[in-house]
Amino acid sequence: MLLKRLVGVSAATLLAGGVLVLTAPIASAKATLQGEGSTLVAPLETEWAAAWNSSTGNTVTYNAQGSGAGYKAIAQGLVDFGASDAPLSAYSSPPCNSCVQIPWALSATGVSYNLPGLRLKRGKSLHLSPSVLAQIYLGQITNWSDHRITRLNKGSHIPSTPITPIWRSDASGDSFAFSSELSDASSAFRSSVGASTSPSFKAGVGAKGNSGMAATLAGTNGGIAYISVAYLLANNLPAAGIQNKAGKYTVPNLNAIENAASIFKSVPANNQLTIVNPGKRAKYAYPISTYTYVMVPTNARQGALLQQFIGYALGSGQSFGPRLGFAPLPKTVLKAARATLSRIQ
Repeated sequence: MLLKRLVGVSAATLLAGGVLVLTAPIASAKATLQGEGSTLVAPLETEWAAAWNSSTGNTVTYNAQGSGAGYKAIAQGLVDFGASDAPLSAYSSPPCNSCVQIPWALSATGVSYNLPGLRLKRGKSLHLSPSVLAQIYLGQITNWSDHRITRLNKGSHIPSTPITPIWRSDASGDSFAFSSELSDASSAFRSSVGASTSPSFKAGVGAKGNSGMAATLAGTNGGIAYISVAYLLANNLPAAGIQNKAGKYTVPNLNAIENAASIFKSVPANNQLTIVNPGKRAKYAYPISTYTYVMVPTNARQGALLQQFIGYALGSGQSFGPRLGFAPLPKTVLKAARATLSRIQ
């Protein structure tokens, strides 16, 4: 089942809470912001940057090198903003002095596969459970026809093809979300690999960035990979249905991402919103959903300009999200994000 069939806009309240309008024009000379980080958010950030440039004449250059690189760059003061799908608490060094994290987009990490000969039961996605995924990435399940996979897919034909797990070779927020899901499901995975932006997986091959993951998967018969939704859409890749804690197999469409986000009725003071592995009450949630953050110091060197660009992303910029696989930010999250943004000087 292709993800294009799965992304339905349930965003009647897309810009609920108001649109932040660019009301403070920047003086004559046009300026440039430099950012680095998450490849997950890169397709959406590209849309924001182009529209903001058209509106203001100011430029944003963004180096999509992965969440870990984004954190390191902002912590070292090399860029104006970093972008990461993992929260600040996932990083230990170097310290990011005076940094805050602002949730500015909401999406998911999908699980895709390259399996010629697969014949799914009509109307069904390929079903995988987090515990089975953990065993695949631990090297304990090595063939697609393993009974632990086929029993989840009764009525479908799964060929006897060796499995090649594909993982991110760079420090990645997608890796953080994926390894958090597997750590929650498997004590063996938690003790031997654990949740990290750079987990040491026990089997398979590495690839850099979401684009590299998609390309490697396309060239690997029997491959399985965790890839951000925007890249599944762009590369016409299938998405597996992942079992959530309510026992349902869900794919990363907007409804399922929004359902995962619904577990938060308020936002913590540090804006950290972990929506991987939501509880049973999130009945239709996709279990590897994630917020992605922009990270900036409160004493930013281009504070006014950052306020305008991030404000645009939190306002009108949200309208670009659904066709790229990004759900609109909930009202409570938008309110907290804007409050934090106001602290940037």
